[in-house]
Parts: sequence; structure tokens; C-alpha cells
Amino acid sequence: MTSITRNLPWFIVDLGTAVIGEKCYSSLVENLNVGDAECLKYSLSKGLGLGIVVGGSIMKVPQLLLILSAQSARGLSFSAHALETLSYAITTAYSYRNNFPFSTYGENLFLMIQNTLITLLIIYFPSTTLRKAQDSTGKLILTSLAAAVSGAVLYLMPTETLAFLQLGTLPLSLFSKVPQIAQNARAKSTGQLSAFAVISQIVGCLARLFTTATEVGDPIVSAGFALALLLNSVLGMQMWMYWGKDGKDTYSKTAIGAVSEKEKEDWAPERRGRVDVVVTPKSSPVPRHTASPSGRKWSRKID
Repeated sequence: MTSITRNLPWFIVDLGTAVIGEKCYSSLVENLNVGDAECLKYSLSKGLGLGIVVGGSIMKVPQLLLILSAQSARGLSFSAHALETLSYAITTAYSYRNNFPFSTYGENLFLMIQNTLITLLIIYFPSTTLRKAQDSTGKLILTSLAAAVSGAVLYLMPTETLAFLQLGTLPLSLFSKVPQIAQNARAKSTGQLSAFAVISQIVGCLARLFTTATEVGDPIVSAGFALALLLNSVLGMQMWMYWGKDGKDTYSKTAIGAVSEKEKEDWAPERRGRVDVVVTPKSSPVPRHTASPSGRKWSRKID
């Protein structure tokens, strides 16, 4: 069997070496040493990391399609997505500047791009309770410029400052999820929130805790994923609790002229000491016709 694994095509050898390294490729593939626990753990981490990057590239696509198909961003919090996008951007810049393997942070880049599009759609399709008469085009331009400037600043920022900002992603993750959780609790509905995106984030955070501990060992990054896992689990619980509830604005339907008992009780103090006076309209008098329109009087001739 090793005679086959040691003579694989060059492109397979290059791909395997690039993913898991020459040492682990030689041990696991060429020599079939399945007892190498260190290389097995490292290879599993690499496989999970690449899977998360691929999944992250399409994770928010169902959410985008939901908004576009419904022509509405009802149930989605603007502040939650804006803060989440900033958190993704900081993590991407911090990991890139510290030369972490792309498989350990690549999904943050794709999620940042997708979240930026979702945030712009929330501005373009405001909910019925937030719709204003103002033009949304100006807001879209300002938000796009702010996103571009923020990306440039993070790219040029010193590594020490990025480390401080990465530590700040812990409360940032908290504040990015709390508005969405609170909005779901108020509306008793998750609106256009995608179940696929929420479940994928829960699974991704679990896998990221393993890959970060195996390949990076950065406690700040690990703490961020642990907090994100907790908050995404709360969102997942809300998806289960409010499943099937559309959360549309409902209004009490009361027949015209009908007054509820509560309204009667509310009006009772105001009616004390008042006297209702009912004035009936006067009936119009019946006109008398004493003369013809021409003014001539008629009399009966007696023979």
C-alpha cells in the first residue's frame, strides 16, 4: 500500500504538503502512520479550518436571498450587523498582520463582506416601524464610505494597536448580538433571520475553538470564539422558540362605534362632573303657498 501512496501524482503531493506540511504528509500519507496523534490532530484542524473557510464564504448568502426575495429586512437589527461587521474586520486584520494561517481566519474575511452587504440592505429596506421619509441613497453612500475608510485604517494600523482592538472584540461581540436578541424577544419573532446562518455560526464557533487551540494558541482569539458561541446559541434557542411566528405588526380590530370596557374605564374619570346636553335639530317649517308664482289670485266663478 505504501508503494502507491509514495508514488502519487505531483499535484496531489504538492496539495497535501501545502495543507498539512511535509512532515505530516510523509507520516500520514506516505508511511500510513495512523498512530501519529500529533499529525492527526493537526490534519483534523486543517481540514476543519478549510471547511469553515469554504462554509463562511456562503454562510450569509441565504440571509441575503431572504432579504431580496421578501424586499424587507424586518426583524434584522442594524446596530447588531454593523458591530458584527466591525468585529469580523478587526479579527481579519489582526490575524493577517500576525501571519496566522489563512485556514484559521479566512471565513472572517468572507463574513465581513457578506455582512457589509446585509447592513446596506437593512438601510435600503427599512422595517415598517423605522421607515422614514428621508432618502436612503445618502445613507447608503455614507455607510459605504465609512466601511471603506475603516478597512483602510485597520490595514495601516500598528500591530500593537490591533492587539488592543482584538481584545475589544470581546465586548464588541456581546454588543453586536444583544440588540438582535433583544429585538427578537420584543417581537416574539426572528423575522427574516436565517436559520442556516445561525446554525452555521454555532457549528463554526465550535470548530474554531478547536482549530485556534491547535494551530494558533492565542487566548484572546479563543475567548472571542467562546463568547460568540454562547451568544449564537441564544439566537439558536430563539429560532426554536419563535419558529413559525412571522412577527408582523398586528393591530386590534374594533368595530366602528364600539368602545371596549377598558376605554370606558379610562374615560370614566373624565366624564365625572359633566352634563351631556343633547340638542335636537329644529324641523323645517312647511311652506305655505298662498299665491301662485305669478302673483295672480284665482277664484271660482259662481253662476
